[in-house]
Amino acid sequence: MSYDVVFHFDHDPKALKISFNNIKNYMAHFTGPKPAVSLVVNGPGVQLLLKDGEYAAQISEAHQLGAEIKVCNNALKSFEIAPEQLCPECVVVPAGIVELVELQNKGFRYIKP
Repeated sequence: MSYDVVFHFDHDPKALKISFNNIKNYMAHFTGPKPAVSLVVNGPGVQLLLKDGEYAAQISEAHQLGAEIKVCNNALKSFEIAPEQLCPECVVVPAGIVELVELQNKGFRYIKP
């Protein structure tokens, strides 16, 4: 059985905090090999991932725990954010929605806090 999971965040700052707490708690559950964990961010949520932003420490912590932070390039363009403005742990993907579908096709479980 696969325990790989993808968390989806798109707009509510409260949901971003919940996502980071979920990732932390989820990873702490596994004492052996860790499952793959991704956080896919699209829509207005990309505005909260700036390297000088309020959530920079949580982004770094989630990444250190093994989570990949994937950011929708379409949303970045829409909100006129350059990839260089993001926390360095963020990986830009062409389309967040497509990334969600691809991960689910690979067996990742979808969670939207």
